[in-house]
Amino acid sequence: MKNTDYTWLVAVSGGPDSMALLHMCLQKGIAVSAAHVNYHHRKEADEEEAYVRSFCIAHHITLHVLNDPFHYTGNFEAAARKWRYDFFEKLVKEHGYRGVLVGHHEDDLLETYFMQENKNLVPSYYGLKEEMLYHGILVKRPLLNYTKEDLVAYCQKNNIRYYIDCTNLSDMYERNRIRHEIVEKMNRFERDMVLKEIRQKNAVMQERSCRIATMKTENAVKLSQYRSLSEEDRFALLRLITDEKKNHSLSFIKECDHILMQKNDFMIPCGKEYLVQDQGKFFLHPGFVSYKDIYHSLAELKNVRKSTYHVEAGNPGIYAVSVEEDDFPITIRSFCEGDVIQLRYGKKKVNRFFIDRHIPLYKRKTWPIVENCRKEVILVPGIGCNRWHFSINPDFNVIQYNTIEGDDT
Repeated sequence: MKNTDYTWLVAVSGGPDSMALLHMCLQKGIAVSAAHVNYHHRKEADEEEAYVRSFCIAHHITLHVLNDPFHYTGNFEAAARKWRYDFFEKLVKEHGYRGVLVGHHEDDLLETYFMQENKNLVPSYYGLKEEMLYHGILVKRPLLNYTKEDLVAYCQKNNIRYYIDCTNLSDMYERNRIRHEIVEKMNRFERDMVLKEIRQKNAVMQERSCRIATMKTENAVKLSQYRSLSEEDRFALLRLITDEKKNHSLSFIKECDHILMQKNDFMIPCGKEYLVQDQGKFFLHPGFVSYKDIYHSLAELKNVRKSTYHVEAGNPGIYAVSVEEDDFPITIRSFCEGDVIQLRYGKKKVNRFFIDRHIPLYKRKTWPIVENCRKEVILVPGIGCNRWHFSINPDFNVIQYNTIEGDDT
């Protein structure tokens, strides 16, 4: 890194890596401020905070400290990471810092890679990137070419005091086990071989990502094109579509691939979203929320606009219905399995209509069903109204927003 006119924010825990990083910045004349997070998770935490404060005062470094009570659920490491990076983001945006410098080193890179392999992940990047963005702010790791041992030696040579996080000595966490059982036992040759393997994997991934990115248009991919690809390319494209930041496991990617190769219609859960298809393309769709809207008069139905349907003036057709006063209150709700409408030629299952018209599975979830106060289905947009609610001068139309191509809307 070179000396510049802007200021960097350095994440300082008090450990040898972050203390070495902060001292290196001072030695090179890089303008910096510091950020320290006290989780109050260990008995030494307050002592470490006091030391970081004294170091920054002695070297005329602006220090920002987050020492509010830290409450979390689930995984401590994941929650702590989000808490401190949100803090860094806030500081960068408030003070106009160039970005954040963090003290991740070669050992961290190797540990991350082995964790990815152990979890059978399909990551967007193997190991650690030298630069990344967190909510739009730049995060830089300038020490990836240094080992943990190098940084400890640097601190000792320059008489820099540092603290050792005692939780790093425990094998309670998977990362610690990998550190103690694998990384710390590797010699220089073994490290270089793994680092070379990581670079090669990332090079292959980068080439493949550039190539398959051209297949994704408007966040959708043609199913026929997907099926013509090699397995490796399909997996990479799936990861691109399902949000590469989530690091889905290889087993999840394989299961999705199996469905996409075998079925022409599907709804595959991806966290809070779904992988769906429509008109020969597949894409990620937000979660589905069932609804039930009740209207007590025609006046209330005038110009209604909801997220999945709207109501407009009546015109004859398969979206129109006529009602009587004793039909109210009228309910417009999402489709339920078992819905049936009585037509002039007999009863018709709504699900049968979906199948006959090749309406994708994901659209069926929010298809509006109109029923009267007696729980009779009186209109299904696309089928029409039931036999007792037909008129050449209908009262209103209900239009389903996600109509398939060719519908008469």
